[in-house]
Amino acid sequence: MPTPSDMTTEPQSGTPELPGLLDHLQHEVAVFARRAEQTRLGGVGQVRNSMDRAAYLLLNRLDTEGPMGVKALAASMGIDSSTVTRQVAPLVESGLVKRTSHPEDGRAVVLQLSPRGQSRLDEVRASRRELMAQLTEDWAPREREEFCALLTRFNAALSARHGSGTE
Repeated sequence: MPTPSDMTTEPQSGTPELPGLLDHLQHEVAVFARRAEQTRLGGVGQVRNSMDRAAYLLLNRLDTEGPMGVKALAASMGIDSSTVTRQVAPLVESGLVKRTSHPEDGRAVVLQLSPRGQSRLDEVRASRRELMAQLTEDWAPREREEFCALLTRFNAALSARHGSGTE
């Protein structure tokens, strides 16, 4: 019967892994992506599935970093300006984002979260926070912290590989 040391391989990183561990990891990531898309990890209650991922990420970025132009927003999110323009249009139409003139250059347009957008984002965040609490209710606080740290690290590696900014 093979021992664990007989079952190791050398991945490109040089760290020995048990065979099948990376297969298991990629499978679990695929399942996570499918389930995340199915539920959209949108939250609980009436807010569930009420804001798509692109809108959430754009509103969150504007809230975190403040008003900015399309190019700056695109660069900070690691996507192109035409994508931001297309994704922000319905947010402007629905009153969640407002376009204003740049304070130093009146010709330039700045996007900023409207009070309605801030309220909506706060509502969605609270709902998603409740969903995360429910999904991890039987986890120890340390397990939540470790999972968050590892998921953050995993996302950073994906962003670096893709050459994009952070979401």
